[in-house]
Amino acid sequence: MAARPRLWARASSAVPLQDHMLFVGTLLGVGEAEVDQKCLNVENLVIGRGPETEIVDKKCSRHQVQLTADCNKGYVKVKQIGSNPTSVDSVDIGKNQEVKLKPGETLHMVNNLYPYMVEFLEGTSAAFLKKGEEKKSCNKRPSESGDGPKKCGRMDTETSVSSSKTSKNTEPTTSEKPNHVPEVKNQGHWSQGLKVSMQDPTMQVFKDDKLVVIKDKYPKARHHWLVLPWESISSLKALRVEHLELLQHMHSVGEKMIQEHTKLSNTKFRLGYHAIPSMSHVHLHVISQDFDSQCLKNKKHWNSFTTDYFLQSEDVIEMVKLNGRVTVKNGVSELLKSPLQCHVCKQPQSTIPQLKEHLRKHWAQ
Repeated sequence: MAARPRLWARASSAVPLQDHMLFVGTLLGVGEAEVDQKCLNVENLVIGRGPETEIVDKKCSRHQVQLTADCNKGYVKVKQIGSNPTSVDSVDIGKNQEVKLKPGETLHMVNNLYPYMVEFLEGTSAAFLKKGEEKKSCNKRPSESGDGPKKCGRMDTETSVSSSKTSKNTEPTTSEKPNHVPEVKNQGHWSQGLKVSMQDPTMQVFKDDKLVVIKDKYPKARHHWLVLPWESISSLKALRVEHLELLQHMHSVGEKMIQEHTKLSNTKFRLGYHAIPSMSHVHLHVISQDFDSQCLKNKKHWNSFTTDYFLQSEDVIEMVKLNGRVTVKNGVSELLKSPLQCHVCKQPQSTIPQLKEHLRKHWAQ
């Protein structure tokens, strides 16, 4: 594949330069070029699919992003204009939303592709957008983006819950497997992926004769585990009174996971279920409330864990105990479209990047 060219521009003109960089007005440049020493911060550059970037992907608009350099403050404002997602450090910006791109951060032009990094030329008022290396970091689940990578970053720990904290003889050996464990030879449809992951020893954190705990492939926080029963239960709607003891055991194991991994911190956790999960097979989320993860990328991700779309484990147990089943309210999926707001102080936030920056204030509390 041919290298993407650099560009130089004064005002609206553009001149190709060398490989892998883009220079436009005050925004971008190369050391070998004769750059303008004046930083025109008011100048906006719009780029996307076209000869200047050599991007031919039709999912990338010809006017995908608007870039404005603030050379004095050392960052570039990036505004997404195109319909398909532009991201900074794997966090989607959102159509007509704007974020700051700083040195060391990666701008992906569209759909987590065509990476660039900003650099400021020392001794001048020029900023460069340097072509980065294509990499697979934290793509969406298969349901959202087709074939994604198998892993998304590392969990903070892979330590199993101590066997001394569980009842004796509850840990099957690697050669043993409860009779009711579904045998899955191939993954098939993406929604069946949990049935494969729960039998993958590299994903398992803890298991006994009733359930298994695995690391979420796309964790939305520093700590994010899934507790799954070996018994084949398709969804919350399939739960009945006879599953009450199992649900209580799942909750108990989830709490033990928290105890095991919060000895040195005051990290808060929630245990619960998505009202309408995307993956087949009942699974309990055990998730820390820092939400510090590159895999948390959009409003849907955020609202699925911070609104009533996330059903507390205790509430699910109580519903089954009292009514013999789990009732999900009509229109609950609309909660995924709720305006962004901090789950701690309820302060409204405009974008996911802004929300993530705000959350840092609560980490030290």
